[in-house]
Amino acid sequence: MTGYRFGTAVAALTATVLFAPGQSDAALSRDAQWHVGYLRVGAAHAVAEGDGVVVAVADSGVASHPDLSNNVLPGIDVIPGGAGDGRRDEDGHGTGMAGLIAAHGHGVREGTIGIAPRAKILPIYASPPHQDGSSEALAEAVEYAVSRHVDVISISAAGGAERRLQRAIKEAIQADIIVVAGAGNTTRSSFVGYPASEPGVIAVGGVDRNGNHAAISVTGPEIDVVAPAVDIYSTGINGGYRVGTGTSDATAIVAGAAALIRSKYPHLPAQEVAHRLTATAIDKGPPGRDDEYGYGVIDLVAALTADVPPLGFETPSVTAPPATAAGNKNDDDSTARGLATLGVLLAAGVGYLVWRRRRRGDDPPPRISR
Repeated sequence: MTGYRFGTAVAALTATVLFAPGQSDAALSRDAQWHVGYLRVGAAHAVAEGDGVVVAVADSGVASHPDLSNNVLPGIDVIPGGAGDGRRDEDGHGTGMAGLIAAHGHGVREGTIGIAPRAKILPIYASPPHQDGSSEALAEAVEYAVSRHVDVISISAAGGAERRLQRAIKEAIQADIIVVAGAGNTTRSSFVGYPASEPGVIAVGGVDRNGNHAAISVTGPEIDVVAPAVDIYSTGINGGYRVGTGTSDATAIVAGAAALIRSKYPHLPAQEVAHRLTATAIDKGPPGRDDEYGYGVIDLVAALTADVPPLGFETPSVTAPPATAAGNKNDDDSTARGLATLGVLLAAGVGYLVWRRRRRGDDPPPRISR
């Protein structure tokens, strides 16, 4: 599936080619995953691998695959007539996104590796095969993810800002869930779609193999960060593999990055996870934030290890301070998150100006831009 359209439909954001299992060793070895080396995934895995984190993937479902064994939880089908648990996929898109997030390969360096290979995937079948999904189904998918208390929601689709979907996305943000969404592809749009355009959602654009703006990627003032989006290899249906180009793939990669941060810093609020991604991003294009690259290309290692001061009281946050959702986060957990953030504030304040000048020059502190 490829493209984008408005109204009640949401479209996946990847042009996909599927490969049969027999081609995996020759055509789709782990070495073919150029984004893994580009993002220094191995070095990041020396710090965190996504343990204890659940990422909801609202897509075309997730098929069984050896590279994802034991990493896919029972989920749900939300399309009309669906009665399954999300663990099927006739299209390949959702399985590809799940693999980019949490694939662990198999054997000795066989198969594909995800950004957070120890994270768990909650599959939500919200898009019929080879068709655009509906905003109603995506809204129900987000509502279900919130009810399951996931840590991250990855949405590799874009469409219109329908009322129920807007409400669901805002509920996810208020529940302290990191929401990552693709900006859209230029094949069918010229500006950032929904839910990427919602304040508080991490809006993801794409770069090519050289780290330059990917021609397929929509641009706009909502772009927060960018990630590899061209010729991205991942898991596919029937035990095979796929190669995709589009902001779908970049979105799943950033969702995996968010999972790594949540794994390393489990008490860090969602807005601070987003802040780590933007503050440590490698600046591209004009100095500071711009409409093609946002704050820059994600830097997994820096996001996990850098001394990043938290958002100060004088700095607008990604969202308003997240409210405790009934039944979602208990008081003790909320207190622990608050104390952890306060501790970082006290420890890191002195190094703030030095960090800002080294990473960004003199532009304002990074934040999710709207």
